[in-house]
Amino acid sequence: MREPQPDFIIIGAMKCATSTLHEQLALQPGFFMSTPKEPNFFSDDECYARGLDWYRGLFAEAPEGSIRGESSTHYTKLPTHPHTVERLLATRWDCRLIYVMRHPVDRLVSHYIHEWTQRVMRRDINEELPLHHELVDYGRYAYQLGPWLDAFGKDRVLPVFFEALQARPQAELDRIAAFLGCGNSLTWREMPAQNVSAERMRKSPLRDALVNNPALAVIRRKLVPSGFREWVKGFWTMKQRPSLSGENLAEITKRFDEDLMELSELLGVRLDCAGFKSVAVQGSPDWRK
Repeated sequence: MREPQPDFIIIGAMKCATSTLHEQLALQPGFFMSTPKEPNFFSDDECYARGLDWYRGLFAEAPEGSIRGESSTHYTKLPTHPHTVERLLATRWDCRLIYVMRHPVDRLVSHYIHEWTQRVMRRDINEELPLHHELVDYGRYAYQLGPWLDAFGKDRVLPVFFEALQARPQAELDRIAAFLGCGNSLTWREMPAQNVSAERMRKSPLRDALVNNPALAVIRRKLVPSGFREWVKGFWTMKQRPSLSGENLAEITKRFDEDLMELSELLGVRLDCAGFKSVAVQGSPDWRK
């Protein structure tokens, strides 16, 4: 029997449909995806301290012959987690890597919404931008991918575009299956969107405790009009999608374009913020060719 370990890892990027891809693969015959979806073992010091046996245990129940994977977006969060690549490299596992990218400005806004719902960021997006460099850094794809390519080589890293995954999911799934050496015919399954920040409400432990109390739920349904319940819900819900100021948009576009120029050289396609979606929707490139 094979040692319990992943055959592939979805290494990011955050807010680029990695949750959807993880769940989609979990539904496919011959695949075994970790629970939790994001063990963050190689990135987070407290997780790494649990030891390799704990991590291997995530794959211990995988059927013999299945393709095993996990999806930790922390693995491409430089400079927050600087030791990820060296830790995975030290295992000497023949592991394949998938990296999903989307228009970097869209990713940034979605990232902010996520942090707003978690109460990590409470101010307007334009006020948070200079305080949280990760909003930009996690969307600098060439910067994040560089160490992985240096350590593992292009043959073991598959680039995927979020926009292509949305536009032609079956073709992208087939492409991913081929990269992973899957001999089965896979079928993209229609399923609810996973981890959609724009649909989230801001965290509130007290509210959640009251809402999830079975006794109070009966009273609420019987005595509190639905319109009033929706009105109250609005206090925790983001009303409009955040908008960057013209000055901030121009500045981060410049920074992203510099990074995308490096990515263009790696992928062999011309990428910048202005034309990113039109290129991405045509299909994910494959630098291995």
